[in-house]
Amino acid sequence: MKISDPGDLGEGLARLRAAVRDNWENLSASERAVAQYLATAPVEQLLFSGAQELGSASGTSNATVVRALQRLGYAGLPALKRELASGFTAAVAPEVRLKQRIAHVGRDLDGIWSDVIDEAQERIEQTRRLTDPDTLRAAVTALADAGEIHCFGIAASEPAARHLALALGRLGRRSRFIDATGFALADHLLALRQNDAVVIFQPGRALTELTVLIERARAVGARTLLVTDELGEEFGDRVDAVLTAPHTPTGITSEALTALVVADVLLLALTTLDETRAVDASHQLTVLREQLLSHKGNRKS
Repeated sequence: MKISDPGDLGEGLARLRAAVRDNWENLSASERAVAQYLATAPVEQLLFSGAQELGSASGTSNATVVRALQRLGYAGLPALKRELASGFTAAVAPEVRLKQRIAHVGRDLDGIWSDVIDEAQERIEQTRRLTDPDTLRAAVTALADAGEIHCFGIAASEPAARHLALALGRLGRRSRFIDATGFALADHLLALRQNDAVVIFQPGRALTELTVLIERARAVGARTLLVTDELGEEFGDRVDAVLTAPHTPTGITSEALTALVVADVLLLALTTLDETRAVDASHQLTVLREQLLSHKGNRKS
């Protein structure tokens, strides 16, 4: 099959078209229909479509789409979207991508409902696949005996870091949320101690703060977890565990979605490791809330 050059649309599209060329003879007739559509469709159409839509567009089915992608070397549709999104987002301005997203979903509420939930499911399933049990075990072990757990996250990563820090406190564990950057981060770095742990939520940019935070943790003997999408390979040998939280290739779902899921996994794991502490902290929290409500009622009366 002859496929035109992808031009400036990025390595993701170039890899897709090369995979179709290289595997064409090994594909069934229905898989070829999928592959041909994938190789010739606009990138934005692929990014904003689910497996069922791609199946309809190629005259096949969602199962055939998944099977064809696997034959082409992809773990699934989310993996393809991640590769395509990198070049697409670099080449297309944010406001243009927003207009394309709006044009794709239109005003069909049923379609909007399906698009959002389908992408959320795809991202969560990818999160499940990309972190193996041994990595998760290493992450939980790093947190289990920590004197204090420092949760770092800025911008789109802030909700997950803030959620983890708050929920850890409600489990009876010392924790703090960090969203400082630049010189302001130095005060937080000073508070790191041996046997502490740091959980860093940072999907894709190797910020200076990230490097300094990891180096400081290693220098004082603190354990480090990195929750990321793209930085695992770059920082994997400098942290105790890397948990993968795929970000959105389209912007249809929240950037923080999978990071929040990862945080909840860590929280439940830590709860089961020290049930007594978690139950006691929960009881104390309830008592304190009741006291606050009681005092508030007394003031009104």
